[in-house]
Amino acid sequence: MEIVVTGDFYFLFAIKFSVSVITFYLKHGEPRLTLRLNMHHSYYVKTLLSLLFFSSTLWSKPSHLSDKVVIPTNNWSSQRVLSNVVGQLIENLDVPVEYVNISADRQWGALKRGVIHFQIEVWEPSMGQEFNQLVASGDIIDLGTHEAKVIEDWWYPKYVEDLCPELPQWQALNQCRALFKGSKTMGKGIYFGGPWNYGDADIIRALGLNFSIERLPDDVALWEELSRATQQKRPILMLNWSPNWTDDYIEGEFINFPLYSEQCEKEPEWGLNKKLVKDCGNRRGGWLKKAATPNLKQRFPCVYNLIQNISFTNRMISDAASLAVVEKLSDQAAAIEWSKKYANSIKKWSSLTCQQ
Repeated sequence: MEIVVTGDFYFLFAIKFSVSVITFYLKHGEPRLTLRLNMHHSYYVKTLLSLLFFSSTLWSKPSHLSDKVVIPTNNWSSQRVLSNVVGQLIENLDVPVEYVNISADRQWGALKRGVIHFQIEVWEPSMGQEFNQLVASGDIIDLGTHEAKVIEDWWYPKYVEDLCPELPQWQALNQCRALFKGSKTMGKGIYFGGPWNYGDADIIRALGLNFSIERLPDDVALWEELSRATQQKRPILMLNWSPNWTDDYIEGEFINFPLYSEQCEKEPEWGLNKKLVKDCGNRRGGWLKKAATPNLKQRFPCVYNLIQNISFTNRMISDAASLAVVEKLSDQAAAIEWSKKYANSIKKWSSLTCQQ
């Protein structure tokens, strides 16, 4: 279970509690209250709203008021390891660090409000649209692009092609769906997805795939399912991404869906299905960026410069994931080992930082 160590829980609880009390009072008070509040009623409403404001400021202290740099850790291995790498570099600048476990979808609000300071891995296929919107509105800032190029899409181990030679063409999925079916899927194939939104259900509808989605809570659950399948040489179709640990340890292929285009997401008449959008795969060779809260440069200029200087390659990211998943090191231990391997890059990034 994911625990977000911020004030968001308390803030949302305060909102819900206050609204519930006000609603109850309005519902069970005098009938004319809905039309006209007398001074007595106004007093209670104003008191409750004041409590709500106090709760939000008490429990959701923005990170720009803190002396610590607050770093999010998400539910995929490379991000957790590399966030710890960066955290250790920041601590070398004599700046204290706090790690916050938060989901990828909630991190945007946290960045806007200054609850967290930066995100070291922003993947274009799954996060690009929201990232671009928030940068355009000035709610977050773009701290640059890594060297790495990324893919996030449907994937299978290479041995599955022995049973379905038409793969990786997407048309083979329906032809071979019996290979992927489960005991409770009514003849449909199973696609194992994660908690992240890639529009998988839209792809299934638009391309007429006879598949259902089984959502798994995080990358750990995905790798456990993959491990069971590969041990038995059982066909499996699942979400995967690259760079990742599987690049070096399990030979596999991404499904060749119709090539991505921005029109695919907006214009039904563009693709194969003239009535629905998303009749294509995800973007291939996407960017990997870094995002920050708007006040990072003002509050922590050295940290701002450090994040700008950092540029991960595909190999760096897959190695980080491998240390956690294959070597089974903790995020902190994996970060230390990773830093030893890439000491020259770290020295270069750090030397360009600044004077505190």
